Amino acid sequence: MTFVTALENFRHDKRAAIAATVLMGIVLAALPFMIGNHLGNSWLRIVDFALLYIMLALGLNIVVGFAGLLDMGYIAFYAVGAYLYALLASPQFGLHFPVWVIIPAGAALAGIFGALLGAPTLRLRGDYLAIVTLGFGEIVRIFLNNLNSPINITNGPQGISGIDPIHLGGITLAKPVSFLGFTIPSLHAYYYLFLALALFIVFVTIRLENSRIGRAWVAIREDEIAAKACGINTRNIKLLAFTMGASFGGVAGGLFAGFQGFVSPESFNLMESVMVLCMVVLGGMGNIPGVILGGILLTILPEIFRHGAGPVQLALFGKILLDPEALRMLLFGLALIVVMLYRPAGLWPSTTRRREFKGESIDVMKEGE
Repeated sequence: MTFVTALENFRHDKRAAIAATVLMGIVLAALPFMIGNHLGNSWLRIVDFALLYIMLALGLNIVVGFAGLLDMGYIAFYAVGAYLYALLASPQFGLHFPVWVIIPAGAALAGIFGALLGAPTLRLRGDYLAIVTLGFGEIVRIFLNNLNSPINITNGPQGISGIDPIHLGGITLAKPVSFLGFTIPSLHAYYYLFLALALFIVFVTIRLENSRIGRAWVAIREDEIAAKACGINTRNIKLLAFTMGASFGGVAGGLFAGFQGFVSPESFNLMESVMVLCMVVLGGMGNIPGVILGGILLTILPEIFRHGAGPVQLALFGKILLDPEALRMLLFGLALIVVMLYRPAGLWPSTTRRREFKGESIDVMKEGE
């Protein structure tokens, strides 16, 4: 019995599922203190970014994993949410809106951009759709990079600095937070906020997956012509996939701007889109736990390679032969190749996808139970 099979069996044992949920909750609650005390704040900051990437990966999973639409410009929606937060909560225009206004507005604006991207690309599939969405992502980045003249809106390549940190009521997360007699450091407070929103997005995604809309997305992914013949409005369902996926990216972008305190177009380049897509594919397209696993691994593994490349070279050769940054990407690429060769369905694929790769027949009625 594999590890993944054992985890799936929890669905049939309520006591085991409840115990596992409680244990996971305790671990997640204690995680920032364990990391901060043993590894330092730099690694805790990486964990905070991992939660942001999980939100992005879950949003892209709706488009790629559920609906089967290859989106190579997904990071553009991340940029929309980040820049909206930066413009509405910084000295750039002298505006300082509260976070509970900006984050929903960022989700809505990113969703609108998602619909604008989806509308003219409904007839495209595969590589053609990938090229169009890739172009869309680059257009947004270049537009933000040049929107500093004749009217300076985004401050161009210099970016926007001095962005307000996230405030919850009268509490700012930029400073230690006092709660029930305990003092929670800033990075810990951001971790709990990001974790809460990531869990909310997971909940929404699960509900969507098990809904009629989710089943319609899967039908389009498997055979769009057959889905249309069965009465599914493929146009509206595909637009909804782009809109929902983009809105999650907008939420993550707003949180990124408040957490980082600075945004620039270089934070939203093509490599970021590729990374998020790799998280979905590596973890297991269409499988929510797999996508979460992919987001965690592809955020933490490059940092492990970055910090370990130098000491390992010194231990083996007595000097650094290759730049740790270049070696990090080399090792990262090799790891992806190895995984795709031996686990083409992803590290944690869905049951349906695992059967497809094994060449087994799928009982549709049984899968829907």
